[in-house]
Amino acid sequence: MASGEVFESETKYPVAPRVNLPTMFRLGLFQMGLSMMSILTLGVLNRVMIQEIAIPATLVSLVLALPAFVSPSRIWFGQISDAKPLWGYHRTAYVWVGAAIFAIAAFLAVQVMWQLNNAANISGGWTWTTDTIGWTALLSLIFAIYGLAICASGTAFAALLVDVSEEDNRSKVVGVVWSMLMVGIIVGAIISSSLLKQLTPEATPETLQASINRLFMIVPAIVFVLAIAATFGVEKKYSQYAKRSTLVNREDSITLNAAWKILTASPQTGLFFTFLVVMTLCLFMQDPILEPYAGQVFKMPLAESTKLNIYYGTGLLIAYAVAGFLIVPRLGKRRSARLGCMLVALCAALLGISGFTANAAFLKFGLVLFGLATGFLTTAAISLMLDLTAAEAAGTFIGAWGLAQSISRGLAVVIGGTLLDIGRRTLPSLELAYGLVFALEAVGMVLSIGFLNRVNITEFQTSTKQAIASVLESDLD
Repeated sequence: MASGEVFESETKYPVAPRVNLPTMFRLGLFQMGLSMMSILTLGVLNRVMIQEIAIPATLVSLVLALPAFVSPSRIWFGQISDAKPLWGYHRTAYVWVGAAIFAIAAFLAVQVMWQLNNAANISGGWTWTTDTIGWTALLSLIFAIYGLAICASGTAFAALLVDVSEEDNRSKVVGVVWSMLMVGIIVGAIISSSLLKQLTPEATPETLQASINRLFMIVPAIVFVLAIAATFGVEKKYSQYAKRSTLVNREDSITLNAAWKILTASPQTGLFFTFLVVMTLCLFMQDPILEPYAGQVFKMPLAESTKLNIYYGTGLLIAYAVAGFLIVPRLGKRRSARLGCMLVALCAALLGISGFTANAAFLKFGLVLFGLATGFLTTAAISLMLDLTAAEAAGTFIGAWGLAQSISRGLAVVIGGTLLDIGRRTLPSLELAYGLVFALEAVGMVLSIGFLNRVNITEFQTSTKQAIASVLESDLD
């Protein structure tokens, strides 16, 4: 976009209207789609690969974590969306292109998974051969591309939320948008369960493959449509990026080097980054092992274990609605996050204990409580995250926070799967092996509070404003 086009845009839209409630829900359709995709990868593929295909859990965890390990690209994608509009938009076009790529990549990943299974069957079980190495490498590459697309679209979308919101309504935006993410978990679980309901423990490999292929054709197509519906026209009407940013009309000065100087100006950035890493690590360590936990300890079939996400999602949905509108605005963002950490730790311990009862109802109840605690914590943490974002480099900051969350979520998947393998080899029962994962989750969540207690928003804002002024002065020189 030429500089003249930016000035024209500012003249045409001198004051953007405040984003209203229906638009908040519409924006949430994108998050709804992302959670539906997560159901496919961490709610279906992990179980199929670990239990039905019998690929080692550690390898499955590493492959599924690759989308998170490419998350350093979030900072670059964020900086690019700040500085280089695509088709005249700072955020929207990046959301659409990313959504198209990750929808296609998800379907291709499943096709490669079947080839990997065939290669393993030829050798009579899982062993490292030329074929299995080759197909594993290709599967890893596709998951990395999938992750890059998620990074591009997700970072641009989160930056758009900063652009269209104010400090006084930010927790409401977060509450509504992230509640739609939980709706996506529930809807995704229902769709997945209905498309897989014909599968039984006696189902043939051909039936399994046909059902999974159909699932991975239908859901990604729905998600792509949701991404377009969520963001169409929103940036043009509601974005305040041009009004807020002192650098938007000087795109030559928003280099990656300048954005990095702003990003690292305050020690508070590092503290909050560390808190996000530890918190997210502990929130998602159970992701790769929950469905196998239900199958091996509670003897649930595939369709029923997929439905567990409904209980978790219901708790999250309630928590987002209540926390975003009632609790966080009254209790404060940091105090709410601190309380949320303690609640998540208690609920993780409860999930570990449920295995010793072998009672599926206890597990489902524990997941509702875990969802409530997670939603409470996430609303507070994300609201705090958006406050710790400078308008001049919103995409870059969102990229950094997204990097913290993604890389820790990837580590959580790897750690969860690896701990399960270690527990199964060293502990006398499956209940103890799975319980080990939940116990470490609880301990880490308590540790994250120490980093949260040191975060100071006022100090962050002061340091960042000084860094922005310094960048402008050096550019003038």
